[in-house]
Amino acid sequence: MDRGLIINTLLILFLLWFVFRRFLPLQGVKQITTADLKSELKNKDKQFIDVRTSYEFHTRHIKGFKNIPLSNLPYQTNQLLKDREIFVICQSGMRSMKASKILKKQGFKSVTNIKGGMNTWH
Repeated sequence: MDRGLIINTLLILFLLWFVFRRFLPLQGVKQITTADLKSELKNKDKQFIDVRTSYEFHTRHIKGFKNIPLSNLPYQTNQLLKDREIFVICQSGMRSMKASKILKKQGFKSVTNIKGGMNTWH
């Protein structure tokens, strides 16, 4: 078999794997809507984190959420309990998904991402 063909095939497979992994939901992270979130907010045993910037948070936020900007999250996970469910929100759902990955890698058991973020909160 031609070496160039093998290399091209491997490159294409790698790119497909990369794109596929990037857009797949993160394993072990639950996804809910903001409508589902409303019933969860009453539970005081759960943790609620908003990973938007401080400015975004102070402009508009959901009562009960603690602001830990995504850029600070890796250094502030000690403020959170690993054995309690944690809900993560941002503006659109992208930063909260990144935050969810960070939390899972740091050993948090139950992480829930809020799809659509504050853009879908009414």
